Amino acid sequence: MTKNEIDKLIEQEYALLHIRPDLIETHISWVLIGEHYVYKIKKPITYSFLDFSTLQKRKYYCEREVSLNKRLTEDIYLDVVPVIVNSGCYSIGQKEGDIIDFAVKMRKIDRSLQMDVLLADNKVTTDDIIRLTEKIATFHKKTNIIYEKDVMEIQQEFNDLGTVKPFLSENLDKHCHTIIEKAINASDIFMKKCRSLLQNRLNEGFFRDCHGDLHTRNIFLLSTPQPFDCIEFNDNFRQIDVLNEVAFLCMDLDASHRQDLSNLFIKRYNSIFPSMRTQEEAQLFIYYKSYRANVRAKVNSLRAGSAADITTKKECLTQTEKYLSLMEHYVSQLA
Repeated sequence: MTKNEIDKLIEQEYALLHIRPDLIETHISWVLIGEHYVYKIKKPITYSFLDFSTLQKRKYYCEREVSLNKRLTEDIYLDVVPVIVNSGCYSIGQKEGDIIDFAVKMRKIDRSLQMDVLLADNKVTTDDIIRLTEKIATFHKKTNIIYEKDVMEIQQEFNDLGTVKPFLSENLDKHCHTIIEKAINASDIFMKKCRSLLQNRLNEGFFRDCHGDLHTRNIFLLSTPQPFDCIEFNDNFRQIDVLNEVAFLCMDLDASHRQDLSNLFIKRYNSIFPSMRTQEEAQLFIYYKSYRANVRAKVNSLRAGSAADITTKKECLTQTEKYLSLMEHYVSQLA
């Protein structure tokens, strides 16, 4: 589909239901939020890390999204439905007409129950964290074990932050340039020492088919927590060390000034699924948190560079500074 076709679909759904769906656009999808359901349509694009270029591929990845997310959710991911055009009229899920695309159909959940929203309102409790920890640890214990992977690729991913140095040097304090250089140097030294540890963890079964994008915006805190929107488009991004997975969530909690909840999560997680057994592995966990802060800093820098207005650019740069500072804090703890 094209953006123009999406706009027509929204207009025609509004004419039919008298309720205009909200549209959220990301770099890889369009998300239509209706009264009771949410529909996610993948953009016909190709990047180095994904390929949605054909109708067949978009259908396949819609099906993957549903099946993978059902591992952690209940009654949210419902089905894959066709997007139809019939005599110039666009609709979702109808049977008559030409199929021009596919959509993931999801049950709409109240956004006020998203963990990031609750966190901002200081409404995330220790009981919420305990329930979430049990959900994630139980999932990690049961999900598929990965025995073949380049355990050192994370070093190159960390060092990729260096690509945004010229832009940040022009738009932020020069100190950011120094933070990045020192962090990359520290990462190189640390990873050189960790090669054997990472290979051993791979051999011992700590690399698993995880969620891949486990942060507070991707979790509904219902009576049973529902982590959603896992990575379906690239298995390599999802098949990671379990400590890398939970480091993302803990970093997110640290960034929200809730280190108490972060500490509670990892302590309880480790008691259910012992995966941080030594001081060396505790250091690795800190490195994984620095890597997650690193990625967040890079993403916000790229968003700032492509921002359409000055307000958005400033907000993204502020977020970049926050995550660079957090990365620096973590890296300073690496021995």
